[in-house]
Amino acid sequence: MIYQVMTEEDIGKVIPMYLEQYNVYSDGCWTEETAYRRIHQIWSIEDSCCFLAEKERTPLGFVMGYFKQFDDLKLYHLEEIVISHDLQGKGLGTELMRELERRAREQGAAVITLDAVKDEMHEHFYGKLGYGDAENFVPKTKRLK
Repeated sequence: MIYQVMTEEDIGKVIPMYLEQYNVYSDGCWTEETAYRRIHQIWSIEDSCCFLAEKERTPLGFVMGYFKQFDDLKLYHLEEIVISHDLQGKGLGTELMRELERRAREQGAAVITLDAVKDEMHEHFYGKLGYGDAENFVPKTKRLK
């Protein structure tokens, strides 16, 4: 398995995996167009850091996010981690997160942040990697329609 920086051309290769994960297993309603837009938006953000795990040119999973600068530190915000469904539970997500942590640390990040669904699966996955709930931030939302 190799890790490589995601290129714009790679976006088309990961859309099927994205659609399967979020439509089949998470009850979403993504289309190829909306998935492309979401992935491209993250990929094209200034200071993005997105990479694929591939074996024999087949994508197995990917992570996407970007660096954010604050007055006293630089952080990496993880937007997406998607693992091919048939490979979930086999350690690939953990490997991708460890590779992400290594790359983020090398590029000067002091913290990794992410937003996750509050359920047992996500609590277990991120918890075993040492991620916990932030004590100084709470997401706020307002539905507009």
